[in-house]
Amino acid sequence: MTTGASAALVAWEPSEHQRARDAYRRSRARRSTAVAVVSTVALTAVAVLGLVSSPGWPRVKASFFDPEVARASLPAVLEGLWLNIRVMAVCAVVIVVVALGLALARTLRGPVFFPLRALATGYVDVFRGLPLILVLLLVGFGLPGLRLQGVPTSAVVLGGLALVLTYSAYVAEVFRAGIESVHPSQVAAARSLGLTRGQAMRHVVLPQAVRRVVPPLLNDLVALSKDSGLISILGAIDAVRAAQIETARYANFTPYVVAGVLFVLLTIPLTRFTDVLARRSGWLGAQGSLAGGGALR
Repeated sequence: MTTGASAALVAWEPSEHQRARDAYRRSRARRSTAVAVVSTVALTAVAVLGLVSSPGWPRVKASFFDPEVARASLPAVLEGLWLNIRVMAVCAVVIVVVALGLALARTLRGPVFFPLRALATGYVDVFRGLPLILVLLLVGFGLPGLRLQGVPTSAVVLGGLALVLTYSAYVAEVFRAGIESVHPSQVAAARSLGLTRGQAMRHVVLPQAVRRVVPPLLNDLVALSKDSGLISILGAIDAVRAAQIETARYANFTPYVVAGVLFVLLTIPLTRFTDVLARRSGWLGAQGSLAGGGALR
């Protein structure tokens, strides 16, 4: 019986209707791809034609798209971009640690923890309300002005501190949303098994919360990679400041375009990885979460 069933499975062939449906789907897919390619090429051609036919295009081309200036300024801008990458990497680690502490402080229960909750809430409210450029100016020029022993004076360190202060407030809210998305019944189940509240948070809530908020955390990392260029206003020689120096040297704006292209090339892989992970997490969050956990929100 088993051998006969296996033989029937091996000998199975799609019906005529199934082959026709498959052929129709393939033809529709080819047609959709062709339409997408043609429309993209047409739109790009119209945009390029409108750009190059504008009266000021020759001057803009000479000022912003000079290949000789681009080649000459590329090494200096790349060196500055390496500083941006290092600042982003170090700040990202510190931000995750600080933000997780803030999120946990905001989720503490009981009147004895009210000072911690109030302090964490005030921190998040203040630094989410302040523009990043103001935080950079206040930290970069205010802290050295105090003349306190041990206060750093490096523009890179002060700029990184301002990034940490600002982004920790945003990431803390992301973590808090992930923690609160875990259904309370899971904490109750963990407590019924003998776990303390801290153990339930560590072993039950946080693993699920972190998994759910990975895509928005990566979005914040993409934003951090761009905002790391703002440390140039404190004097750090990053990609933006290097482009500014090269622009002054050649009296040409092409180095700014070079810096912009490098930042785009840096963020595109992160953005695509975030998109893929978000789609996967949305499916896994709905299918793989514990009972009552709910989907990612």
